[in-house]
Amino acid sequence: MSATTLDVEEAPVPLTAQRRHPKTFTEMLVSSIIGLIASLVLSIDAIALAADPNADLSCNINAAISCGKVGLSWQASLLGFPNAFLGLIAEPVVITIAVAALGGVRFPRWFMNSAQVVYFIGFAFAFWLFYQAYFVIGALCPWCLLITITTTTVFVSLLRINILDNNLGLPSKLQASLAVGLRAGADTMGVIIIFAILAGMIFVKYGSIIFGG
Repeated sequence: MSATTLDVEEAPVPLTAQRRHPKTFTEMLVSSIIGLIASLVLSIDAIALAADPNADLSCNINAAISCGKVGLSWQASLLGFPNAFLGLIAEPVVITIAVAALGGVRFPRWFMNSAQVVYFIGFAFAFWLFYQAYFVIGALCPWCLLITITTTTVFVSLLRINILDNNLGLPSKLQASLAVGLRAGADTMGVIIIFAILAGMIFVKYGSIIFGG
């Protein structure tokens, strides 16, 4: 058997990096679909509030849970239009990436790095909005909270893929350590901790109002 033949036979089957993460890309897909639905509902509510600031939205439950109070704040239209419109733009892109990756499309490193940076901005923005709702506005919007949750899961999923595929160009020792942690479920634990902190904050400040205690 010639060296050329041996090389061909022993070469790994060409499989894109993305297709090695079907579970993670599926999580991205499901999260982004849920985020898109939430953004659509918030966009409809924003239009209703623009027509009538006193509109009775379905999620105006009490003093603590009030989409209307949050929607009428300046923070809800930071760029001059409802923030929910950003979700209508961003979520379909994430859905497309996830579906394409599950279908075997290979994205170049620069694209995955760019997606990570852009989604980090969205991730930071979502938590800034939660901070504003919690500490400044004094009311919570269930649909906004849902977007905070889905943004977190998509961001962490994308980060997991980029680290495991070494798209970020990290030092080899750091790359290896992070990969070991991710395979042990460190990212899942991190998400659980984040959600537990959010739930705890909501319970401490609004628990008596929400549960009528």
